[in-house]
Amino acid sequence: MESVQAIKQRFGIIGNDPKLNRAVEKAIQVAPTDISVLVTGESGVGKESIPKIIHSLSHRKHGKYIAVNCGAIPEGTIDSELFGHEKGAFTGATQTRSGYFEVADGGTIFLDEVGELPLTTQVRLLRVLENGEFIKVGSSKVQKTDVRIVAATNVNMFEAIKKGKFREDLYYRLSTVEILLPPLRDRKDDIHLLFRKFASDFATKYKMPTIRLTDDAVVLLEKYHWSGNIRQLRNIAEQISVLEQNRTINAVTLHGYLPNIGSNLPAVISSDKQESDFANEREILYKVLFDMKSDLNDLKKLTMELMQSGNAQQVQKDNEGLIRKIYREDKEEEEIPFEEPINTTTEVLQIPPQSIIPQKEEDKYSFAEEIEEEETLSLHDKELELIKKSLERHRGKRKAAAEELGISERTLYRKIKQYDL
Repeated sequence: MESVQAIKQRFGIIGNDPKLNRAVEKAIQVAPTDISVLVTGESGVGKESIPKIIHSLSHRKHGKYIAVNCGAIPEGTIDSELFGHEKGAFTGATQTRSGYFEVADGGTIFLDEVGELPLTTQVRLLRVLENGEFIKVGSSKVQKTDVRIVAATNVNMFEAIKKGKFREDLYYRLSTVEILLPPLRDRKDDIHLLFRKFASDFATKYKMPTIRLTDDAVVLLEKYHWSGNIRQLRNIAEQISVLEQNRTINAVTLHGYLPNIGSNLPAVISSDKQESDFANEREILYKVLFDMKSDLNDLKKLTMELMQSGNAQQVQKDNEGLIRKIYREDKEEEEIPFEEPINTTTEVLQIPPQSIIPQKEEDKYSFAEEIEEEETLSLHDKELELIKKSLERHRGKRKAAAEELGISERTLYRKIKQYDL
């Protein structure tokens, strides 16, 4: 059996990361058997190398090796591509055609992006895996094939199964052995090594000096996320090799070739969750606005009655139900943060009721007319004045002041903040 290092050199695999070495080691171990293998990993990590290793080290190495990109074949023709079709099976089928499973009999088929297979094709593939049988499109004749299947995917298979996009029984048939290839960002020690290899290859290809990175550029290279993995790294190396006149590349120059560097891209949230959260927030906002409007109307009503009668106890008695309602709402709210009583520098003023109400009966109506004409300004001033005086009388104790004003302590707390008392 060949060593891991020898196999990597033979197939051009660069790097010494332990996870990468383990993946190659597993491929070497399963190669002599006929069990199905599922290669997983992000797009661009080099999954296509594993099935080549498995085929070349198996007893099928003299048979055909066919690689099929399942995501690149239209859904309407993939069954014909894989299993073949009879003449006249569908429009355009002018002659009988052999599919990949028939052509690769005795060899290996690599099904890349197997997670993209339609459900109907998955049923056919499951039958091949279970007993080696398939039926051409448009035929009723069962045919046998002896094919080793190696599949690869960058899809989260458990999520696909949960959403009904992939058959669970097929997944377990394909993944008798699962080989995971790590993303490039988890192979930091291999990143510069790979870059140097690509730079050397492109220097030979384009007949120009090899580009080299300064120390700060190497640090930047290793810190980058590499969402496109090895494929993206190779692309960057080729761009720089062709476009840069200076063959020594520093961090500033490299920075210009790395897209989205340093950016925190927004997370993808399902539309259902977004709409649900937005609806909940909107309901809460409406409720807060309605509560504020209700509290303001209550305060206006109580303030008007207090100004007209001048008797706080009588106003409280007449509006007992309203005050009880506000007090109950106040209890349901979160506890108001503790603050020291508000200190006032002015002395407590005991203002007789007569000083805030008209002396004559007819003055009541003229006062009401004045409020009606300048409601916003008058109520604001009177409200501020009453709150100040009540707080002064009770030496900054909000609960006592709120009881006297006939409003909830929560409403009073908000007014104190509003008027910056």
